[in-house]
Amino acid sequence: MLSAGALRAHLLAARLAGPVATSREESLRSYRLFAARDPRVMIGLDPEWTWKQPDLIALMADKCGVSADPWHTSGHDVIDPERTLAALDAFAERLQVAARNRSAVLLGTGHPHRLLGFYAALADALSAAGCAVLTPAKGSSVDITTRFGLRTYNLDYVQGVALVREPGARTTGCEPGAHSHSPLPIRVALAAAAEAGGPLPGLVIGDHGWVCGAGQLGFETIGLGDTDDPALFVGEAEGRVSVAVPLDDAVRSDYYRPLTRYVLNRACLSQ
Repeated sequence: MLSAGALRAHLLAARLAGPVATSREESLRSYRLFAARDPRVMIGLDPEWTWKQPDLIALMADKCGVSADPWHTSGHDVIDPERTLAALDAFAERLQVAARNRSAVLLGTGHPHRLLGFYAALADALSAAGCAVLTPAKGSSVDITTRFGLRTYNLDYVQGVALVREPGARTTGCEPGAHSHSPLPIRVALAAAAEAGGPLPGLVIGDHGWVCGAGQLGFETIGLGDTDDPALFVGEAEGRVSVAVPLDDAVRSDYYRPLTRYVLNRACLSQ
């Protein structure tokens, strides 16, 4: 069993927490865009409160452990590993409740290259516990605005985890899916589930638009967020996201395996 102390050491060694690859400049830019309600960083959330950049810096300092000093404008951002551990514990509690209730779940990621394995292990464990792992709207087309213009993607599922692919992308081998922050795929999936008469998810698990898009629609959501992802933490502050776990979401995929073991053990879902 992986202890909290051992996981804390891993978080720091793998730079999942502590000084992370995300720069302070990137984070501050995201906070400015969020304050301006730019949809690229809102990722499906429509905040009730007014969030200005100083408010977001204060929130992210509280939720993630980044510097609360608005004049600190360069260098690597920092995530407090104790905050990550506390959020992972809360994340595991939600998984345990879902498993106990045999709730239907939907998992999705905008970082399939990095996080697919993490979510796939959760999907497998929840399925083994009796939860229905939903895969609505598989194969549907989703038009997403990118920096290159409007692009059409296909909604797919790999090991129970939703992601989007570019048309013509290989569905096997080394192409796990496309990077996307858009909330449109989860909206398409949830609409398809509703139109089919259900079931609807009792819990949505993921990151970026998968979490914020579902949370905005009133579904319980838990997910992972980096220091330049203020939407998840605003969603948590406003009650639309149940748990937002602060960590670097773009390290090597195998670095997330200890987190998987820790969370499943805490949720009593270890196989």
